Amino acid sequence: MAFGRVNPNHRLEDQGIMGLGNVYYNYMEPDLIRSSLDRQEGHLGIGGALLVTTGKFTGRSPKDKHIVDTPDVREHIWWDNNARMSSEGFDALYNDMLAHVKGRDLFVQDLYAGADPELSSNIRIVTELAWHNLFIRHLLRRPKRAALDKFVSDYTVINCPSFKADPERHKCRSSTVIAMNFERKLILIGGTEYAGENKKSVFTLLNYLLPDSGVMPMHCSANHAKGNPVDTAVFFGLSGTGKTTLSADPDRTLIGDDEHGWSDRGTFNFEGGCYAKTIHLSTEAEPEIFATTSKFASVIENMVFDSETKKLDFDDDSLTANMRCAYPLNYISNASESSLGAHPKNIIMLTCDAFGVLPPIARLTPAQAMYHFLSGFTSKVAGTERGVTEPEPTFSTCFGAPFMPRRPEVYGNILREKIARHGATCWLVNTGWTGGAYGTGSRMPIKATRALLTNALTGALSEAELRKDENFGFHVPVHVPGVDPQLLDPRSTWSNGIAYDAQAEKLVRMFATNFAQYVPFIDEDVKAVAIS
Repeated sequence: MAFGRVNPNHRLEDQGIMGLGNVYYNYMEPDLIRSSLDRQEGHLGIGGALLVTTGKFTGRSPKDKHIVDTPDVREHIWWDNNARMSSEGFDALYNDMLAHVKGRDLFVQDLYAGADPELSSNIRIVTELAWHNLFIRHLLRRPKRAALDKFVSDYTVINCPSFKADPERHKCRSSTVIAMNFERKLILIGGTEYAGENKKSVFTLLNYLLPDSGVMPMHCSANHAKGNPVDTAVFFGLSGTGKTTLSADPDRTLIGDDEHGWSDRGTFNFEGGCYAKTIHLSTEAEPEIFATTSKFASVIENMVFDSETKKLDFDDDSLTANMRCAYPLNYISNASESSLGAHPKNIIMLTCDAFGVLPPIARLTPAQAMYHFLSGFTSKVAGTERGVTEPEPTFSTCFGAPFMPRRPEVYGNILREKIARHGATCWLVNTGWTGGAYGTGSRMPIKATRALLTNALTGALSEAELRKDENFGFHVPVHVPGVDPQLLDPRSTWSNGIAYDAQAEKLVRMFATNFAQYVPFIDEDVKAVAIS
C-alpha cells in the first residue's frame, strides 16, 4: 500500500520493485520522525531532534564501494582508486536485494541534487529505515510539493542495511556493499546503517556526470560576502579539516558546507543541508551549528545522551569521534536562499597536517595550487572511516579521493582552467598541528585560523609582507593583525628546531613520492613545482 505524495506514474512497482509491504512516499519531517519512533529506530531529543545510532558502522566504508564495469564507463573510470564489480555480480546483487525487501515497508524520497536547475539531477532514495529518509531529505534538495506530481527520477538509490552481500556471489569485498551502476542508473547500498553513505554515493555520481558538462565538482564548502555574491570563496578539504566550521562565518553568507559545482555561471551547492561533526562542539565557538542540535527534526547521529533528560554529551566519544548532526540549510541564519554564488574569488585548500610542519596559511601560485590540489595532503581524523582512531596522514587527491570515479587529472585540469579564466587567488590553510606533531604539539587555534581567513578574504593579505617557505616554495605572511607572529613560522613553535627540520624533510619526501604518479600527466610549470 502506498502512502504520501507521488507521481502516480512513477511508483516503485513501475520500476520493477514488486511485492512490498507499505511504501511511504515523500513523507515530511513530522511523519518521518513519528515513523522512526514507532519503529524504535531512535529517541526523541530536546527540541524535537531525532537521536539515532548506527551500530558498528560509525563511518564510511570506502573499500566496499564498487563501480560496475560496463562498456560505456570502462575507459573513463580511475580503476586504481575504484573497485570493479561485474555486471553479473551487480545483477545478482540487485535481484537478491529485491527478494530481501519483499513484504517489507520502505520509505521513498524524491529529491534533486544541484541548486543550478540547468545542471541538477533527480534522485529517488529508497530506504529501509525511516530515519535514513529524514537524513537524506535534509541533505539533498527538496522539490516543491506540487512538483512531486510529475517527478521522474534520473537515478535511484536503494539502501537496505539489513541486507548482507555475499562476496563470492555478488563479486564484492564483504557483506557491506555500495555498488554503483551508471549504465542502469542504480546505486545499491547494503550492510551498513551509516547514513553518510547515502549522500556520498550521490556525490560520487555527480563527480562522474558533471565533468562532461564542463562543471568542476568540488568536495568543498562555500560562502560569499553578505550582499555580494561576486565575493565567493570555496573551501576544499576532507572531513575534519574545518569546511563546515570555517564556512559558517556569521559575517558571510553560507552557500553550503560540503559539496559544490563550479560551472560557467558560477558556484552552486549540490545539497540542501549540512552534516556537521559535533565532537567538542560548543555554543561559544560555533553557536549556529550548536543550536541545530536541539532543533526540530535534526538528526543526531552516534552521540551519547542522558537517558532521562536527553541532554547530549559533546565530549563523550565512546561511540565514535565521528558523531554528527544533519539538518536543513535554512537552520543556519545566514544561509543563502538560492545556494548559488559567483565564480570563486578565493580558493582555500584546507589541510590537517598531523606532522606540525605546514604554516597556518600560505599563498599559492596557480601551478602550486594544481600541485597541492592533486596531492590533497591532509590527515584522516578519527572515526570518519572505519578503523581510523587517531589522525592519520594521507594524500587524498582532489581533497576527496574516495568520491572520485575519474582520474585526478580530469578534475585538476578543469580546476586549473577555471582558475586561469576567472583569476581566483589560492591559499593553503593548515588547521592541523603546530608546535610539534600530533601527540606533542597542539591543534591550530581556531581563532587564529579565522583571523587569517578574514584577512585573506578581505584582500588584506595581498598587502602583507611575505616570506618564501624553504620547504615548499609557497609564500607565507610574516605579520597578520590578530595573529601571533610566531605561529606564522612553524619552526619557531617547536622546542627543537632540528627536530622540525627532520620532520619537514620527511614530509617533503612524502609529497615527492606521492606526486610521482601524476608527473606524466601534468604541464611543465606544475612539474617544476614538483621537483623544486
